[in-house]
Amino acid sequence: MMPWLLSGLGLVILLLAGDALVRGAVNLSLRIGVPALIVSLTIVAFGTSAPELLIAISAVRDNLPGIALGNVVGSNTANVLMVLGIPALLAGLYTAQCETRKSFVIMLAATFLFIGLAFVGVFTWVSGLVLLFALGLVLADAFHGARKHRRAGKVAAAEAEVNGEDLADLDGLDEADPDMPTWRILLYLALGLVGLPLGANLLVENASIIARTYGVSDTVIGLTLVAVGTSLPELATTGMAALRRQADVALGNVIGSNMFNLLAIIGVATMFGPIAVDPEFLRFDLWVMLASSLLLIPFVFLRQNITRVWGAALTLLYILYALVVLSF
Repeated sequence: MMPWLLSGLGLVILLLAGDALVRGAVNLSLRIGVPALIVSLTIVAFGTSAPELLIAISAVRDNLPGIALGNVVGSNTANVLMVLGIPALLAGLYTAQCETRKSFVIMLAATFLFIGLAFVGVFTWVSGLVLLFALGLVLADAFHGARKHRRAGKVAAAEAEVNGEDLADLDGLDEADPDMPTWRILLYLALGLVGLPLGANLLVENASIIARTYGVSDTVIGLTLVAVGTSLPELATTGMAALRRQADVALGNVIGSNMFNLLAIIGVATMFGPIAVDPEFLRFDLWVMLASSLLLIPFVFLRQNITRVWGAALTLLYILYALVVLSF
């Protein structure tokens, strides 16, 4: 029982520490003059994926490659099937007006790159550099797009001022607080930086104990328990976006998180050691991840809404996938 409790404690610490890091980083960046949009595309994306990153690094250092790789592959599958499925099942996601084609194509390209490198049999530091270079290109493109958006926003603000209009800050973030004192920003950063490695170590060590106790491989634990746990921040964000009828936030959150998982998590983790690829990934799990990504095509290109029926279908598919994985 104790390993389960400690795994749960590690997960809670990860979630709270990730939230603290995002809040601290956002407010620090805004305090020193970095635009909120840039923060949302970079620091927030890193902050919400920090649990996956810390778990991957801890798993590699503990020689548990199945947890490291399973966490990324399982999280990406869960992000599409569960993180979009459950909120859509509850409230529906009105994605017909979302413009995410470019980001979706980039995510698919990252997915194919990741699968191609996996067939080498092991992710080495060379593979990591390839993934990180691709991440650099994605971030550079995002930065360029953000600058264009900011320039357009300044023009709109100037026109609104001339016309005597009150223009809302469209770049506002829930985590941003212009009145937050410096000591609180530093406290959030400290809690995040201390809590993330602590939670990651607790979760990985006790998840591996559970795996050995019940004869379950670390790969299966990574694909299920760890993957679902680290997808909870995305699920919470998407759920709130669905309730607020902000489908673009929900869909963009999943696409952005999947890109970051594929390119950054394994890319950085390989700097701490090689990550061997279990043959089962090549036969099954990578293709499920790809197939789940392709399921987004009707919503991205054909402008279909993710209705409750679709939400039920996606959620059911994830349940079936988890059952198949656990039966191995």
